[in-house]
Amino acid sequence: MKKVLTWLALAFVVFYVISAPEASADIVRTAGQALGDAATSLASFFESLA
Repeated sequence: MKKVLTWLALAFVVFYVISAPEASADIVRTAGQALGDAATSLASFFESLA
């Protein structure tokens, strides 16, 4: 069952990217920016400890 759900999720992602590429790119860009902000915040935190 887990394998089927994984394939369905992958198929949905591919369908979404094909049907709405600009929206997909915005989601990826936003997620990347959030990860970058989190990394910057963690770096600032560890710098303040030293």
